[in-house]
Amino acid sequence: MITKDAEISDAPVALAPQAEEPPRTPRKNRRAWDEVPRWQIYLPLSIYLLFTLIPFYWILLFALREPGSTSLVPWPVTFEHFEKVWTERSFGTYFQNSVLVGVATLFMTTVVALAGGYALARFNFRIKRVFMLALLCSQFVPGALLLVPLFQIFAELRMINSLGSVIIAETVFQLPLSMILISGFIKNVPYSLEEAAWVDGCNRFSGFRVVVLPLLRPGLIAVGSFAFVHSWNHFLFALMFLSNQEKQTIPVGLNTLLSADSVDLGALAAGGIIAAVPVVIVFAFIQKWLITGFSAGAVKG
Repeated sequence: MITKDAEISDAPVALAPQAEEPPRTPRKNRRAWDEVPRWQIYLPLSIYLLFTLIPFYWILLFALREPGSTSLVPWPVTFEHFEKVWTERSFGTYFQNSVLVGVATLFMTTVVALAGGYALARFNFRIKRVFMLALLCSQFVPGALLLVPLFQIFAELRMINSLGSVIIAETVFQLPLSMILISGFIKNVPYSLEEAAWVDGCNRFSGFRVVVLPLLRPGLIAVGSFAFVHSWNHFLFALMFLSNQEKQTIPVGLNTLLSADSVDLGALAAGGIIAAVPVVIVFAFIQKWLITGFSAGAVKG
């Protein structure tokens, strides 16, 4: 006796039609259509790297080879030009003044921009949009237009020929962009974190210091490094507000190496290396925080 289940099991089962696999393209043809050949990537990068490295090699060549030499290889290596600019041209004093201006500008810009950026990020007031627009528009004003009013103010305060005048001018020039960046970075920190700190017994300042401030490290490093590098390289304010040679900074010192009759290329190259080394060291140590800070501060405005 054949059961109903047996009849069903003995019935032929229809197989579902399988989809045909697309024909495989050869590896060489697939790479020609889907991938860019490596030489199209490496050739432009190599040309760009060559044009970037040649000026650095040229300045090292003039700084390290002997005076009067025309060799394309700095051999034998001499440090005569560095010794000349450091001692005879007072670059040691210029270096100290530049460090003082850069560090003071970094500190003042970071502290003031942190307070202003927090106010812009956490408080709402009537002229907030107008104030933000004024900060943005101030970035289009060149520093040369600020020379006359700043000079008159510093003259009334008897701060001409003082490093304090340069520090204040650099801080004022850096504050708008720094406040905008820190404001955008603070907006990325959830407001609920501060509220939780208030519930635990912190006031607004202690809650900001304990909860928010540690999260702002990339933004503060980005703002501080930008302020330091700009004040280190800025030439105009130091030239106009400092007349005493003992108060001048490195950019002004490099300008003193140029004369109408002749130019000491070896000394000028050595001075340029002395001016560039601190900036290179700063960016070498903070590059990962710098990129994070600028990108996070620019997300929200």
